[in-house]
Amino acid sequence: MIDYNVQLIQFPNKKVKETIVKNEDDSYTIFIDASLSSEEQRNAFKHAMKHITGNDFDKDDADNIEYNAHNMEVAMELCV
Repeated sequence: MIDYNVQLIQFPNKKVKETIVKNEDDSYTIFIDASLSSEEQRNAFKHAMKHITGNDFDKDDADNIEYNAHNMEVAMELCV
């Protein structure tokens, strides 16, 4: 089971939709931009959860992680 909490905050940079912090107790805090629409917030949450369930916090190459996460999202959309 994954322990997480979600916080809606105002990001100063509109390029960032969400970010994740792995806490000391191995839980996660997902920060989502409060200015996003409800649908965009849901998509940001789903994106964050893919990083968590993909164990991306145990990997070193952030660019490769993002590339793979976005390609997986596109592939999932094509299958629906």
